[in-house]
Amino acid sequence: MSFSGSYRCGEVEFLLTPLQAQEFTSVLEKERLIQSGQRHYSQMLSPESVPSARYMAVFEDACRANNARMAQDCLQLAGLIAARREGEITLVSLARAGTPVGVVVVRLLREVFGRQAVHYSVSIVRDRGLDCAALRHILDQGHRGESIVFLDGWTGKGVIARELALSVSAFNAAQGTSIDGGLYVLSDLAGAAACAASGEDYLIPSSILNATVSGLVSRTVLDERIGPQDFHGCVYYGESAQGGFVAADQSQRFADALVALAIARAASGLSAPEALDATLAGERSRAYLARAMAGYDIADINLIKPGIGEATRVLLRRVPRLLVLRQPGAADVAHLQVLAEEKQVPVEIDPALPYHAVSLIRSALDG
Repeated sequence: MSFSGSYRCGEVEFLLTPLQAQEFTSVLEKERLIQSGQRHYSQMLSPESVPSARYMAVFEDACRANNARMAQDCLQLAGLIAARREGEITLVSLARAGTPVGVVVVRLLREVFGRQAVHYSVSIVRDRGLDCAALRHILDQGHRGESIVFLDGWTGKGVIARELALSVSAFNAAQGTSIDGGLYVLSDLAGAAACAASGEDYLIPSSILNATVSGLVSRTVLDERIGPQDFHGCVYYGESAQGGFVAADQSQRFADALVALAIARAASGLSAPEALDATLAGERSRAYLARAMAGYDIADINLIKPGIGEATRVLLRRVPRLLVLRQPGAADVAHLQVLAEEKQVPVEIDPALPYHAVSLIRSALDG
């Protein structure tokens, strides 16, 4: 089935299977099971909570500081997509960090660039690939493979961009299609995206929240309940019994604010969109990861999460070992410092850090 979450109908169709709230796995136990290889991360969900008043104040500060920049980047991305696709455009965002971006971009394509566009949000899982049942469904609705554009919020190490390329290549070979497996993002820290509005590590406000800025949808699930013909799963927090999520939801308000800012910017004139050259970002990413693995004695690269967005995810739903900041007190990392304080995570300052922030995940297998 498809549904629109807490967004208005027509702004997104989530191609996900809503699951009953399963028995949640604690963050500590989830980390142990993932790192020991007993369970894949997509087979478990940790409980999600409504953000605290203090944390919501930080989110509002982030919106005041960076909504205009995010809106400009969404407008830039919409322009790049419009220039690279003819006819109807089929946006496919990667749930859930890509979902708010897709909601904004689809409206800009329609309202600013006068294009016919639709927006689906689908699951992709590291080491498991893109949800091919969802991709087949999109094609079954009559959308041309050549019209598809994959969207996400940002890249960290480029893992998902590479996973997407592999999945789409295999799908094309099996189905005889010619879908472009490149990833379009707002910020490409890894130099791994096919197209990006920026290569800078800045605070994308939607990275601060989880379900309450992503249509009240959980991280996606791929466990034994999902059959080969089923869409990947999720928990939908839109029911009134879900602990205040509905009252705390920012999804539609946030998207509407960005669209209004982008339309106002477009009214003053549109410049020809230019795609980012990702070469330097890729070199920077590889150099930093090598330095971090050696400097922190890390054997598993998956335990290093560079950039504000990825660092935030670690502090929200993993077991952090260390938060590394380039400049403490900077507005873009205020929410990370709040989370680190609340969760008693040590903070290290590294003025040479090529990103605003990096989080290291604690090894659950040590001693």
